Amino acid sequence: MFGRMALRIQSAMEYLMTYGWAILIIAVVLGALFGLGFFNSASLAPKVTAGSCQIYRPNGPGTTTFINTEGVCNNELPQYVANFNRSEGYIITGTAGLPGGSAARSVFAWVSFTGNTAVLCDIPGNLYNCYAYGYGTTATNERSQLGIYEGNVIMDADNNGFPSSLRVPPVGWHFIGYTYASGSSTVTLYMDGQSQTGSLPDGALATVLSSSYIGSQLGGTGSFFTGSLANIQVYNTSLSSNEVTELYQEGIGGDPVLLNSLVAWWPLNGNSNDYSGNQNNGVSENSFFFTSSWTSGYSAP
Repeated sequence: MFGRMALRIQSAMEYLMTYGWAILIIAVVLGALFGLGFFNSASLAPKVTAGSCQIYRPNGPGTTTFINTEGVCNNELPQYVANFNRSEGYIITGTAGLPGGSAARSVFAWVSFTGNTAVLCDIPGNLYNCYAYGYGTTATNERSQLGIYEGNVIMDADNNGFPSSLRVPPVGWHFIGYTYASGSSTVTLYMDGQSQTGSLPDGALATVLSSSYIGSQLGGTGSFFTGSLANIQVYNTSLSSNEVTELYQEGIGGDPVLLNSLVAWWPLNGNSNDYSGNQNNGVSENSFFFTSSWTSGYSAP
């Protein structure tokens, strides 16, 4: 009896000696694939190419009569996103149709710091801005910039703006943006499913339509975004909280929620074209790239 047991133990030991290394290697490979997000559902989901969904304005840019969508407009994931990675790269876009003066507006974007080892704008106290999108001039109260300041979402209308306490996690993808009520100083900032309302320190906006930048402060002179950007949408109205929730729940590939109020839409799915039908296509400056390896850390809302 003890002899048979000893033989079984010996056989098991020989098996482990023979196949143990192979099992260990397989375990290491599987762990690495999990870490890279290979088994993330977003990695395996179908993805659409640039322009698969776009807005059609039969009467030309700036018009809304019979406006509609064309293509695959069902909130599918993008194939690419734009990665700026502190390379001082940015995109200059047009300003046609953007709400100027103190007109109502809403700006939203998907952002991610994942994969960046020196993210300055996610550290409280270092006074570094990362701008996702902005337009206007560099003069006080003439700008409308969406970004992250000391780790929190900010709507920058001047040198102070309204920095919220909505902390953007340094990993994963997150939905940020703001809405502004016409002729007031009130702005509401959003981060994923959270919101915070406050006042601009210098009162109502007076935005001058001079320039429009993705991934940098106005002028392309600094505060470069550190990480990846996708699906930037601009509206000429202050979206309701329900409309913002709807846009967030559509995910990173979400289609616009109010076509008649949409004035610019840069999915950044492989190019910097404006798919709102208003032809505010972007021109790339310096170095940045579009990447298809973006799904790690992304979970649908």
